[in-house]
Amino acid sequence: MEPSEASGQRDTQALLSTTQEMELRRRDYHVERPLLNQKQLEELGRWSSVTGTHQWRTWLQCSHARARALLLQYLPVLAWLPRYPVRDWLLGDLLSGLSVAIMQLPQGTFAVMSVMVGSVTESLAPDEDFLQDLNSTVNETARDAARVQLASALSVLVGLFQVGLGLVHFGFVVTYLSEPLVHGYTTAASVQVFISQLKYVFGLQLSSRSGPLSIIYTLLEVCWKLPQSVVGTMVTALVAGVVLVVVKLLNDKLQQHLPLPIPGELLTELVALGLSNLIGGVFQCFPVSCSMSRSLVQESTGGNTQVAGAVSSLFILIIIVKLGELFQDLPKAVLAAAIIVNLKGMLMQFTDICSLWKANRMDLLIWLVTFVATILLNLDLGLAAAVAFSLLLVVFRTQLPHYSILGQVPDTDIYRDVAEYSEAREVPGVKVFRSSATVYFANAELYSDTLKQKCGIDVDRLISRKKKLLKKKELKLKRLLKEEKLQRQAAASKGTSVSINANTSIRDIESNNMEGSKAKQVSAGKELEDTAASGQEDAKAPDGSTLKALGLPQPDFHSLVLDLGALSFVDTVCLKSLKNIFRDFREIEVEVYMAACHTPVVTQLEAGHFFDASITKQHLFASVHDAVVFALQHPRSGPVSPVSVTQL
Repeated sequence: MEPSEASGQRDTQALLSTTQEMELRRRDYHVERPLLNQKQLEELGRWSSVTGTHQWRTWLQCSHARARALLLQYLPVLAWLPRYPVRDWLLGDLLSGLSVAIMQLPQGTFAVMSVMVGSVTESLAPDEDFLQDLNSTVNETARDAARVQLASALSVLVGLFQVGLGLVHFGFVVTYLSEPLVHGYTTAASVQVFISQLKYVFGLQLSSRSGPLSIIYTLLEVCWKLPQSVVGTMVTALVAGVVLVVVKLLNDKLQQHLPLPIPGELLTELVALGLSNLIGGVFQCFPVSCSMSRSLVQESTGGNTQVAGAVSSLFILIIIVKLGELFQDLPKAVLAAAIIVNLKGMLMQFTDICSLWKANRMDLLIWLVTFVATILLNLDLGLAAAVAFSLLLVVFRTQLPHYSILGQVPDTDIYRDVAEYSEAREVPGVKVFRSSATVYFANAELYSDTLKQKCGIDVDRLISRKKKLLKKKELKLKRLLKEEKLQRQAAASKGTSVSINANTSIRDIESNNMEGSKAKQVSAGKELEDTAASGQEDAKAPDGSTLKALGLPQPDFHSLVLDLGALSFVDTVCLKSLKNIFRDFREIEVEVYMAACHTPVVTQLEAGHFFDASITKQHLFASVHDAVVFALQHPRSGPVSPVSVTQL
C-alpha cells in the first residue's frame, strides 16, 4: 500500500469517528418512568428508616483491632516509625533538628507562643511591681523569677486543658478555622513577630507592653527611637540577614543537585557565636533574647518527620545540662535577622489579598477582619474575634441566600432561574420557587416574604381583602336575619300574616312600588327572606366565597412548587413557615406542592408532624418536573376547606 493511500484511510477513519461522536452527542436523553410523589417513591424504592448505632456501644466494644486502633491513635509514632526511610530522611532530620535547636536556644519556644506567654507574664508581673526603693530601678532578678513562675504555672494549666480537650475529641473546632482565617491570622502573627524583632535589629531599649494595641504602641516607639539605633547591631543583623538570604537562594537554585538543603541558620548561628565578642565589643551590640517558629526552620532546613523534633529536643537537653553557659554571649541581633528572614513565607501571604479579591470577596473579608483583629487585639483575643466573625458571616450568608423563580429549559426536565437563563420559560399556571440555602429560624420569614414577592401578587393584602368581604357579608346576613325576626314578631303582634310569593323578586316588588302598610310588610318580608336564603346558600356553596364571586383579582397561576433540594435540615420555625405557606396560598386558590426533598429532611418533616390530613406525602414529589407535570394535570378550580383532603 502506498503512503498516500494509507494516509487517506487514516483520514477517513478519523472523519468517521468524529461523525460517530457527533451523532452520539446529538442523541436525545430519554427516560421513561411514572410520575412519582414521595409516597409512591417510598413504595417503589422500599424505603425504610436506617437504625443508627449508638456511639456508646462502639466505645464499650473490646477487640484486638479496637485496642490497636486506640494505641495508634494516642501513640502515632508506632505507626510511622517502623516504616521510616532511614537512608532518605535521617540526614535531613538530623540537620534540621540541630538547626531548630540552635534557633530556640535563647528562649526555647515558638515565636507566636512567646508573644502570647510574654503578654501574660508582663501583665501579671509588670516592672512597676519590682521597683527598688533606693534608686527606683527594676529588680530584674526578682522580676524574672516571678515571671518564670507564672510561665510555669501557665504551662501546667495549658497542658491540663489540652489533655482534657484531647480526651473529649475537641479537635473538631479546627473545622471552623477556614483557610482565609488561618492565613490572615498567621500573617498577622508574623507581623507581630516582625515588629517584636525590630528592637533587636536596631539595638533599642523599649518599654514592655501587653494587651490590645500593644504592637501599635511598640511600633510607634521603635519609630520614635530610631535615632538612638546602635550601628554595630544594625550591621550585624544586616550581614546575618544577607547571608541567610544568599543561602536560601542557593538552595532554590541548586535544589536539584543537592541531596539536602544547606542549613543556613545553623551555619549562621555557629559563625555568630565565634564572632560575638568581636562584633559586640567593637560596635557595642547588645543582644536581646527572642525565639522564632521551629516549624518554619524545620521545613526550610530539610526536616521530614518528628525525628527532627526529637533530635532538637535531645540537643537542647544536652545544652541545658552541659553547655548552657557557652551560649550566653550569642548575638541576638543575628537571631532577630534569622527570624525575619524565615518569616518570608508567612509575610508572602499578603498576596492572598489580590487572589481573594478576584475569587471570593467574602473570604477576603474574613482574611482582612482576622488580620486587623489580631494586630489590634493581640493573638488570643484576635483569634477569638476572628472565629466569632467567621461564624456570624456563615449565618449571615445563609440568612440572605439567593431566591429565584425557575423556568423549564425547552424540551428538558431541567429547571433554571429565569433571570439567568434567557431560554428558560415559566410553565403557564405553575410557579416554581427555589432558595439556595436551607430554611431555618434565621431566614424562614425572609423565605416566606420573598416567595410572596416573587409570585407577583400581594398575598397578604388579597387574603385580608377576602376576609373583610366575607366578614362584611356575614355581618349583613346577621343584620338582615335580625330584621326579619323583628318583622315577623311585629306582624304576629298585629295579627297580620306575611305572605311571600316565591316567584316575586325583590326588584319586582320595588319596581311595582306597592302602596299600603301591608304591601310594605310583604315587600320587606320578601326582601329579608330572599336575602337570608341567598346568604345561606352562599355559605353552603363553595363558589360563594371564591375570589371571582367576591370580585377580587385572581392569581395568574393555579399551582406553586417549592424546590426544597437545598434543604439540609428543618427546624420547628421552618415547619411552621411551610405550613403557613400552604394555608395562605390555598386561601387565594393556589395549590402548593413540594419537590426534591432529601430523605433525612423527609424524616425530620415526619418527626415534626408536618404531614397531616391536608398536607400529605402526596404533596411531595421526587423532582420538580414531577410536581409540575402533576400540577398541570390537576389545576385547582376553587378554594379548599382547611380540613379537606386533596385527592392526588
